[in-house]
Amino acid sequence: MVLEARAITVAYGDHPIIEALNLEIPKEKITVFIGKNGCGKSTLLSAFARLLKPKAGSVVLNGKDIAKMPTKKVARDLSLLPQAPVAPEGLTVLQLVRQGRYPYQNWLNQWSTDDERAVRHALRVTNLEDLADRPVDSLSGGQRQRAWIAMVLAQETDILLLDEPTTYLDLSHQVEILDLLFALNRAEKRTIAMVLHDINLACRYADHIVAVHNGRIYAQGAPEEIINEQLMRDVFKIEAKIINDPLFGTPMCIPHGRGRNLIKQRQQEQFENRQPTNPVAVKNR
Repeated sequence: MVLEARAITVAYGDHPIIEALNLEIPKEKITVFIGKNGCGKSTLLSAFARLLKPKAGSVVLNGKDIAKMPTKKVARDLSLLPQAPVAPEGLTVLQLVRQGRYPYQNWLNQWSTDDERAVRHALRVTNLEDLADRPVDSLSGGQRQRAWIAMVLAQETDILLLDEPTTYLDLSHQVEILDLLFALNRAEKRTIAMVLHDINLACRYADHIVAVHNGRIYAQGAPEEIINEQLMRDVFKIEAKIINDPLFGTPMCIPHGRGRNLIKQRQQEQFENRQPTNPVAVKNR
């Protein structure tokens, strides 16, 4: 299953966000979009998911214009997890995950053994079997995000699109979710494309990184090929030092900032304030 953008321009009203962009999502790999807020990452993901129609160009899925494909056919090939989704109050985990089978339902084809198998598999791989009867709104942030990912998995698509799947999660839950997605990619060969803000986590988990800048692709490739200090200046407008991650060997970004310098300055001031200002007076005490 191949997903690509061919010279697409995407706009909100008369304001273009993405302009004449070409991009192919690598098959069976993890692709991560990075860039400043408002650069067009989420807009691009929405265009790939057919939520936004390009003003020009086309999104192509397996050689076919996605805009001309039946909605349920698209939903059987690719799935989207939007940023910070909200479940109806009282909906259980099992009920939410079952929603992932909607593309396979019609008035002639009701709930089947295939649907049941897909839901149970999604619950198992996301470690949610014991929480199936719990309301989604009663779960922790990490558990809730796993429930949404389980719903997407139950959809059984070859391509998963995720818009900031670690938003609002603490570090341990961010790693938990990314480990889960990494395992799914490696075990089931799912093609995954997602937006992340954390550069270091993006480098750890991505096979392919796409840096978006002002609605265009600034650079794309393996993390070690494109993440450098010049990219940080141009895309993020920040000075940073890039070193090797001591655990993974992937690029690790250490941004410059005033924080540590202010601490050193404060320590120096405290030290100077403790020094006697009149050594003669101190000696004669």
